[in-house]
Amino acid sequence: MEWNPETLQFLSQCFLHTLSPQPEPRRAAESSLSEAAGRPNYGLAVLRLVAEPSVDEQIRQAAAVNFKNHLRTRWVPSNDPNDDPAFSPILEPEKDQIKTLIVSLMLSASPRIQSQLSEALAVIGKHDFPKSWPTLLPELVSNLQKAAQSADYASINGILGTANSIFKKFRYQYKTNDLLLDLKYCLDNFAAPLLEIFLRTASLIDSTAASAGGGSPVTLRPLFESQRLCCRIFYSLNFQELPEFFEDHMREWMGEFKKYLTTNYPSVESSADGLALVDELRAAVCENISLYMEKNEEEFQGYLNDFASAVWSLLTTVSLSSSRDKLAVTAMKFLTTVSTSVHHTLFANEGVIPQICQSIVIPNVRLRDEDEEVFEMNYVEFIRRDMEGSDLDTRRRIACELLKGIATNYKKQVMDIVSIQIQNLLSSFAANPSANWKDKDCAIYLVVSLATKKAGGTSVSTDLVDVQNFFASVIVPELQSQDVNGFPMLKAGAIKFFTMFRGHIQKPVVFQLFPDLVRFLGAESNVVHSYAANCIEKLLLVKEEGGNARYTSSDITPYVLVLMNNLFTALKFPESEENQYVMKCIMRVLGTAEISSEIAAPCIGGLTSILNEVCKNPKSPIFNHYLFESVAILIRKACERDASLVSAFEASLFPSLQTILSNDVTEFLPYAFQLFALLVELNRPPISPNYMQIFMLLLSPDSWKRSSNVPALVRLLQAFLQKAPHELNQEGRLSQVLGIFNMLVLSPSTDEQGFYVLNTVIENLEFGVLSPYMSNIWNVLFRRLQDRRTVKFQKSLVIFMSLFLVKHGATNLVNTMNAVQANIFLVILEQFWIPTLKLITGKIELKLTAVASIRLLCESPVLLDASVARLWGKMLDSIVTLISRPEQERVQEETTEMPDIAENVGYTATFVKLYNAGKREDDPLADIQDPKQFIIASLATLSARSPGRYPQIITENLEQANQEALHALCSNYNCTIV
Repeated sequence: MEWNPETLQFLSQCFLHTLSPQPEPRRAAESSLSEAAGRPNYGLAVLRLVAEPSVDEQIRQAAAVNFKNHLRTRWVPSNDPNDDPAFSPILEPEKDQIKTLIVSLMLSASPRIQSQLSEALAVIGKHDFPKSWPTLLPELVSNLQKAAQSADYASINGILGTANSIFKKFRYQYKTNDLLLDLKYCLDNFAAPLLEIFLRTASLIDSTAASAGGGSPVTLRPLFESQRLCCRIFYSLNFQELPEFFEDHMREWMGEFKKYLTTNYPSVESSADGLALVDELRAAVCENISLYMEKNEEEFQGYLNDFASAVWSLLTTVSLSSSRDKLAVTAMKFLTTVSTSVHHTLFANEGVIPQICQSIVIPNVRLRDEDEEVFEMNYVEFIRRDMEGSDLDTRRRIACELLKGIATNYKKQVMDIVSIQIQNLLSSFAANPSANWKDKDCAIYLVVSLATKKAGGTSVSTDLVDVQNFFASVIVPELQSQDVNGFPMLKAGAIKFFTMFRGHIQKPVVFQLFPDLVRFLGAESNVVHSYAANCIEKLLLVKEEGGNARYTSSDITPYVLVLMNNLFTALKFPESEENQYVMKCIMRVLGTAEISSEIAAPCIGGLTSILNEVCKNPKSPIFNHYLFESVAILIRKACERDASLVSAFEASLFPSLQTILSNDVTEFLPYAFQLFALLVELNRPPISPNYMQIFMLLLSPDSWKRSSNVPALVRLLQAFLQKAPHELNQEGRLSQVLGIFNMLVLSPSTDEQGFYVLNTVIENLEFGVLSPYMSNIWNVLFRRLQDRRTVKFQKSLVIFMSLFLVKHGATNLVNTMNAVQANIFLVILEQFWIPTLKLITGKIELKLTAVASIRLLCESPVLLDASVARLWGKMLDSIVTLISRPEQERVQEETTEMPDIAENVGYTATFVKLYNAGKREDDPLADIQDPKQFIIASLATLSARSPGRYPQIITENLEQANQEALHALCSNYNCTIV
């Protein structure tokens, strides 16, 4: 694309039309730009348009956004074969010109365009800086020094913003030699200029703030923004380790940091925007001193007392407004870090912990108006912040983390003080419940948040209160309140307490309160009915000490009809139509309860109607997953109990599943295929014509084009092969199935799925049917073995050969392989079967391969020949390793290639397995209870036919440890190898 007046006119018109409120010109312009983006020098032309002062600002801004997005998709060539070939990458000559122009253009642009170009520059920097763009940092430094001379803070902040973006990588990447070399380059070039501009700006702030009236806010704001950016760059450059330059100049940095935490700037802070700007700078300072506290404690300790005091004082003055949350959270995090360090003695002085509790913790734990607003207006966000296990930094949570930190070294003192606070809060509530309900909420929150959880488990404990007494006196009255809609935040807190301490509450007490929990599913508050559903779901997971479920089907079956009715009703409340907590509870209840036809009918009706609704616009992946799991478990449990229900489920579900297929609802296709597989397995032959239509769809190559569908399609194909094997050998279907196997097994990403298909074919068809196809099957497998072998493929191959042997005999296995190439069986045995056998994992797979291998040794004439005695011995050595050594001694982790992250982004790209629709693993050797006994007995029988032959082979070919293990096994089973 040449830069000329016509190009300028064309691009200007296109970008103008992209701003049109009318869809037709907007779409036409977007289409024209999309087509033009594939031409060489398009990005350069758009950048020149952005720099053209004669063009309207709005058009140039739209062009700047387009330029940034163009670089995001095309600066680096994609390695993804699924990407649109039209997305041709930007060529090197164009890249060089863009890199030459972009810094100066960014600095001369207006603020809005500057921010877009700064982001675009960061996109380039992410890939090219510093190695492929060595001129960038010197150019930024040179421009920074020029801008500093003239105090041009629009340019200064543009440069600092760009540097901040490109240095962020030092925060998030693992420490490697390459990263440290890049960091050294940046430090050598930028650390000194950064300190210089930071101190220069600090001096300007001081002189401006000291002038009459505290200085002009218009003058001060860009100065504070500049200091904030310097602090963020400081964080990036210090993240990996303490650089020598920063250690040498720590006094200058720390002096200014302390000043921003202890000084007020009334002229700026008098407006909400100005206060937010100063708070952002203070929060950045808190993050920097927290970083030094965590990583450079020894070097930082001289400044610690002053900072602890400054942060502490600051926290007592920070208002409870949500606009100041970030500052409050980062400041409390700093104190928490100090409290768990060797410098925790700062908290030992008399009166310190009570003051922190009263002045910092309690005010930040109490509910604010903003919390009530989020509770009412955005229940998903409230739960996200509040739920047990959330890692979100809220004031309430971080205030409690601060107390936990102090309690690390001063547990008794903290617990005594907080216990008194809790009693005071509850007394305040008792004096006037309707006015002081927030005090009770605060007390409950403190107990819940300060509880300690056992590592890796769900068990919790607290030293603050006696759980049973607190539950009975404080929580139960809220749960038994007949008004489910009164004081909803207090109800939510009580249910949350019940959920957290569910393991402590005795079973009779729980069942006394269970009807109340069911009642709360009808609360109008979305948080309350979500917490009630979550509590019921978590209760059903409680285990006794022996590992058995505390609550069984007989416990909850009496409640199931009313419980399910209330759960389905909860999904009808506004904004709760796709409530993941309610749907997860439905899934858990169906998984626990006995599913009679009286329960199954309303449940499948309710689930189908929800499914039909979400098919129109799938938007909540978690909700939808629990929905399909619920359908799967309902089908499985109901039909296994009463096979006559299969047809009822088909009648209800088929229209919905057909809609998913016919409308190509991409997100739901894997789920639909898994449900079809479950229904096929529950059917009794002959399979109905409806299913045969799906079978034909399954055999179409087009169905297999989406990789996310493959595991579900394999699962469905296995179900058909098991239930309708006689249908396979008609109308060329077996050839089509083997074509699918061929396609899958040749790719390392789907080879395992290919073996699942092949194994099911081998398991369910007679050898006479398979025989004509075996040469082709072996050819495909040998080709893949030759072209691209992996440990995973070799293990799958050994499992397949073992399954073939136990189903169709050793002779058929050896003969069909040797028919492809003379004596190839012995080559495969020596090079692949023997070494790979030791690596097999999985109970059924281990049994299958061990038994098949010993049968091969004892039954195959090829291996009974004296000329292959060494191979016979090596095979037995692998068998003994497999059955006598634990998995961790035999198997090393196979390193797999890192998948392309882009393949797994978003909702539609990945297959999600339905646990409740999973294939039941069949044991092809169910009649052999003890494979070790079978192996030893087979060897004893074989050796009895040729006394004296096998002990010598064993001595010559088995490792010493395996000879001893074999001897021990013979003793255990009272057998002798003679």
